[in-house]
Amino acid sequence: MEFINVIVAAIAAFAFGAVWYMTLSGPWMAAADIEVGEDGRPANSADKTPYIISFVSLVIVAGMMRHVFSLAGIDGVGKGLVAGLGVGLFLATPWITTNYTFAGKPRNLILIDGGYATIGCAVIGIVLTLF
Repeated sequence: MEFINVIVAAIAAFAFGAVWYMTLSGPWMAAADIEVGEDGRPANSADKTPYIISFVSLVIVAGMMRHVFSLAGIDGVGKGLVAGLGVGLFLATPWITTNYTFAGKPRNLILIDGGYATIGCAVIGIVLTLF
């Protein structure tokens, strides 16, 4: 049953990411300096590899969060939300910020990707504590 929670949480975070990045696609592509084709889409949009890696990564994150939640006794949607926000805001986003700052990436990219990491982890935290 716990494996199902992890998969559902990863699917929820992936779906949130789809909405997040579709909404912010223009600013994200500009900040990330993504090569765009004539149709306005990323030049590598037909490559499925990033989507597969993203989903596998989300399963790993959700699995580790489930493990930490279990050890910490985090149960209930409210606690899952707060713990998920904490993981995203105080673990994932600072790491992204460090990498992007050293790479000279724009602040806007840090905000977009850090925002996804924060809210995505919150989504995972909610789903993990729903059932």
